[in-house]
Amino acid sequence: MITHESSLENFTEQFEYVLDNYTSHGLGVDDFDNIVLGGLGGSGIGAVLAKNWFFDKCPIPIESVADYHLPKYINRKTLVVLNSYSGNTEETLQMFEEAKAEGCHIIILTGGGKLKELATANNLKTYDLAGGYQPRMTVGFGLSIICMILGELLGTDYTPVIEGVKEHFEKNLSRQKESGTRIFDFFKNTPRKKFVIVCDREFAPVAVRFTQQLNENSKLEGFVNVLPEANHNVIESYIDRLDTNFIMLYSTNNERVTARFDFLISHLELSNNKVLPLQIPEYTLASIFDVIYRLDWVSVHFANELGSDMMNVPIIMNLKGFLSDLEIIEED
Repeated sequence: MITHESSLENFTEQFEYVLDNYTSHGLGVDDFDNIVLGGLGGSGIGAVLAKNWFFDKCPIPIESVADYHLPKYINRKTLVVLNSYSGNTEETLQMFEEAKAEGCHIIILTGGGKLKELATANNLKTYDLAGGYQPRMTVGFGLSIICMILGELLGTDYTPVIEGVKEHFEKNLSRQKESGTRIFDFFKNTPRKKFVIVCDREFAPVAVRFTQQLNENSKLEGFVNVLPEANHNVIESYIDRLDTNFIMLYSTNNERVTARFDFLISHLELSNNKVLPLQIPEYTLASIFDVIYRLDWVSVHFANELGSDMMNVPIIMNLKGFLSDLEIIEED
């Protein structure tokens, strides 16, 4: 299994793989009424990121699903894109069966397993993923391929965009890694405090991605609050000094939201809270990947500092064993 550090040191290989292996699906947005992107964990975060990126670009609804069931509205005019790196994620396999039963057009991303077998048996368009990675370290594959799929659907070739992301990383990899180290150093003395990532709509999926990496890699708690909504409720809980590491992750796209961050940062710092502002001047696919990469390094640094086993998730595996032992009783 490829280590987390190696995955990050060689991150551009994922973009190169996508550019070398992507093939056309030949579909157009007018063929569909809606799109559903399905997947769990490291295989699902690409769907969440892609849905958010195409928020103001796609004329039909896009939904991301991390569950056993697809929305009731799916039908023959629904495009369903399912991603499971292992190919054996039980929720994703259930989504496949529902999509097939409703006659949806299905596209598969997978590294093998049962999902690959089903895709082959049903002659479905399939994008094979390179093997050997931890699923949560494959966001370069997942997000890039989904962007290529949706871009082609909309009549836009995302090849130059992914090439641009790859070139950005080739030029800035050492700087990005150093940035991750500086963020880690900022919180190094308070590693056991819970992390709260306050973000805007643009970077909300990136914040979710970071908390997932903190959970699985560092075995730390992480939570996400999104502005402006959290200013209508959560802000009232920010009283005095809290047992929390705050990261403010936001774009410059909305001046009113930026002003809300200015207020909140000042409010928290007045009570000597630990607050790191990360305002990202550009909202591009490259900047999304850039922040993901830097924060991935933060989770790796915390894991190494705390002696956490990044390669194993014993509680998750215990849960899977528990679920597999359950007896399914069907009612008459």
